[in-house]
Amino acid sequence: MSKDYPEDYDEKTTSLAGQRSLALSNKLSGVLSVSYADPEIRDALRLLDLKNIQNTPDSRRSIRSDLQKDVMECNSSIVQEFGQVAEQLKRVGSIILSLNASCDAMRRQVDGARQENAPILDELSPLLKDKEDLEKKKQLLVAFNKRFVLPEKDLTVLTSTSEAMNAEFFAVLDRTKQIHADCQVLLGSENQRLGLELMDQSSRQLNNGYQKLHRWIQKEFKALDLENPQINAFIRRSLRTLAERPALFESCLDSFSEARKHVLTDGFYHALTGSSAHGDPTFKPIEFHAHDALRFTSDILAWTHSATVSERESLESLFISEGDEIAKSIRAGRQSEPWSALDGESFDGRKALYSLVNRNMTGVARALRQRIEQAVQGQDDPLTIYKIANLISFYRVTLTTLLDPDSFVVEALSSLEDLALRQFAASQSDQTATIQAELTHTPPELSVPDALEETLTQVKALLKSYESSLVPVESREDTFKPILSQTLTPVLESCDRLAKDLEAPAADIFLLNCYNPARSTLQSFDFAQWLIDRIDQVVASSTTNLIDYQQAFFLHVSGLHPLLTALTPLTLSDDQDFLQVAHLAPFQPAALLEASQTLDDFLPSALIDALENLKQLNNTRLAGDVTSEAAGRFCTDFEFVETKLTAVDDVLAARRELGESGTDDADHVNQKDSGCQDKVNDQQGEKIGWVPLRSYYPRTSGEIRVLLS
Repeated sequence: MSKDYPEDYDEKTTSLAGQRSLALSNKLSGVLSVSYADPEIRDALRLLDLKNIQNTPDSRRSIRSDLQKDVMECNSSIVQEFGQVAEQLKRVGSIILSLNASCDAMRRQVDGARQENAPILDELSPLLKDKEDLEKKKQLLVAFNKRFVLPEKDLTVLTSTSEAMNAEFFAVLDRTKQIHADCQVLLGSENQRLGLELMDQSSRQLNNGYQKLHRWIQKEFKALDLENPQINAFIRRSLRTLAERPALFESCLDSFSEARKHVLTDGFYHALTGSSAHGDPTFKPIEFHAHDALRFTSDILAWTHSATVSERESLESLFISEGDEIAKSIRAGRQSEPWSALDGESFDGRKALYSLVNRNMTGVARALRQRIEQAVQGQDDPLTIYKIANLISFYRVTLTTLLDPDSFVVEALSSLEDLALRQFAASQSDQTATIQAELTHTPPELSVPDALEETLTQVKALLKSYESSLVPVESREDTFKPILSQTLTPVLESCDRLAKDLEAPAADIFLLNCYNPARSTLQSFDFAQWLIDRIDQVVASSTTNLIDYQQAFFLHVSGLHPLLTALTPLTLSDDQDFLQVAHLAPFQPAALLEASQTLDDFLPSALIDALENLKQLNNTRLAGDVTSEAAGRFCTDFEFVETKLTAVDDVLAARRELGESGTDDADHVNQKDSGCQDKVNDQQGEKIGWVPLRSYYPRTSGEIRVLLS
């Protein structure tokens, strides 16, 4: 059975389907256009995730209803909670109304009380204002007293001698100084009376405090271990503070210096005599165990040096490490005491240290000078006196680095050094005069005089002593020159006088025997170079004289001297000069034969005979050198004669061959002594009319050099 539809049914159906399709399309477009970065979308998705909804068909169908149900439940709980809040607000409203009523009642009561007390308040207002003013004045007075007035307790700490000296004293003293400085502000006001009174009061308090500090430091100095005066930190602080009063500071230093001077002087005498040993068996007094003057002087100077070093080290901590602080305090004190009698020079810690140590050592310097003067004046040995002087010089230079050059100890050592050198000069002068008196004749065998040997031994000891001194290198020669002039030079001059009375070669041998040991003694010491140079001049002169003597000995004993003497004046510049040689007497055949024989007899023992002339020369090596040099000169002279004879023979031979008139001269030369010529001809095994001069004198210079080498 068919169902009837309206005529427009299809159109409506089509229209409805199109609307549904459009709505779905809009929803899909809306869903797809939503950005997942939108905070609302992200919060919605997060809530869904918290509800753990599973992606199933059922959950998808019921998700809308479930969410609406949850929203309704939340709204219901909110409504319930706001209902409770409304009840509380109603209760608060009722309480506020009750409080307003109470406040109105209290206001009415206050207004009534004010009306009743108004006359009393009017009378009390001036009193309250006066009280406020008094409170301000009280606060001002408390602040003023705190700033400008010392409490009684602090005043007692500052001035009372019964109170112990501690850090609190310095704190109160610093506060008093601050008060005194602050009073200058009050002087700038219209009413200066208060400022003047407070400044006067603080000045008296400061003076009392410094006086207390001054007395305490002097007391501490008296109780200080003066054998080991190590100043502790608290005393150093006290001295720095007291330096703000330069007069009191100087007074303390004077007291300390006086005490130290007595202690050091007593210690000096105790070291000499042993009176402070108190039975100590290990203590050895200087006077008892130092038997000779040098040991005594050495020990006493060593004690002085040790005492000076100890004194300087014990005071160094005060004046060197604390010197800047003391200088500041003294400057501040001079500004506060413009009338001070102290000079205006700035404080120098090192200079103050030198000054105090110098004052402390004054007594020791006087005693030291007295004792060493006695030791020096009681000595007669120049060597000992000079060693004492050199020892004093050593300690003088050493102590100059510890003390001021103008200190009492350094000045005492300088005067003692001068005294010792004067005593040495006087004693040495006497000894030199005695030695010169003994040197009246030459010793046997021309040996070194005993007086010279003793003098050289003494000079060597003096040189070694001086070498160990602290004299600067550049001034050593000038400083030691007077010593050598007083000791060795006079003795050498006496040897020179003795040598003048001797003949050659004894005079030169004696001088060399005397001067060579002197040079050996001096050669190791560069500061004696000036005397070494003078000795070298004498040695060189005497050596030259001996060489000349030995050369003359060779010439005379060998027979060469007549030939050399005859040839030396001749110029021998042409043939005629050479022909004149043949006519000279020393060059005649007989004379030449005799000279040749003399030479042959001389050569075998020439060196031995020559050395015999110098047997008294102590230096055998020098004797050999002199003889060798003389032999060399002799060989040179012989070579000269040989050369001239050969030249004469060459000239005569040339004239004979050329048949010149010179032939007569050659024949004449050979015929003057026909016997000699026949003798030579027989020796040569031939008969000729002319014989060369070299045939009579055949030795060559080469042979001579070999035989005399």
